[in-house]
Amino acid sequence: MSEAELAEKFIELVKVVKKLRSPEGCQWDRAQTHQSLIPYMTEELYEVIEAIEENNDEMLKEELGDLLLHIIFQADLSEEERKFTLADSIDLIREKLIRRHPHVFAGLKVNSVSEIKKNWEKIKLKEGRGSLLDGIPMNLPALLLAKRVQQRASEVRFDWDKIDDVISKVREELNELEEAIKKKDHKMIKEELGDLLFSIVNLSRFLKQNPEEALRLTIKKFVSRFKIIEKKLREKGKKLEEATLSEMDKIWNELKEKEKDKIN
Repeated sequence: MSEAELAEKFIELVKVVKKLRSPEGCQWDRAQTHQSLIPYMTEELYEVIEAIEENNDEMLKEELGDLLLHIIFQADLSEEERKFTLADSIDLIREKLIRRHPHVFAGLKVNSVSEIKKNWEKIKLKEGRGSLLDGIPMNLPALLLAKRVQQRASEVRFDWDKIDDVISKVREELNELEEAIKKKDHKMIKEELGDLLFSIVNLSRFLKQNPEEALRLTIKKFVSRFKIIEKKLREKGKKLEEATLSEMDKIWNELKEKEKDKIN
């Protein structure tokens, strides 16, 4: 597809959104605000992530369109409020990309991806950020937020040298949590639990694993096994709430063994 054809399709989508928001459009669309659309936009983003994780190209194709709709919708709301336009957002991101890639657009010589990342952070600080950690959205999912904060700190070598040190830190935080539990200090328990989770995210970073993906995988595995437990109990004529923990554990462990056999 040519750039002109793509531009035409984009413009047609913008026109559809504007039509929906017009007096002759849809009452629901006209009633929306920036804030009211947040849950829908968040849901669409996670559906994009799900499509990527499942390698579902058809789903990804559709969900990217849904997410694009929300971007256009939010920009149209701002245009109606005479704050800024979609064109302003496009100009800003185009200028930012050029400014932050001097090795592509300004002839800067770089020798590695690591060097590119360091230059990127230096440029962002020059743009007026007071801290290396500025610009990280604090309402990101907590696991992702922890990883991003740790990555930023690591760029200036505020980091552990060896994975053994990270593992020791995990053990230390677990011991401190156990101590807080013994003391029944709820404030301390909350703090130490957070420290333990933060150290686990750090370990995942050293292992080059995405903690969000790892946890999602475990959740999916749990859901799959639990549904099989429900099914097997129904086959025995039992309701879930009537089963004992021992019965459920037995089925759970059998499923784990079968999964191990498949791997081996």
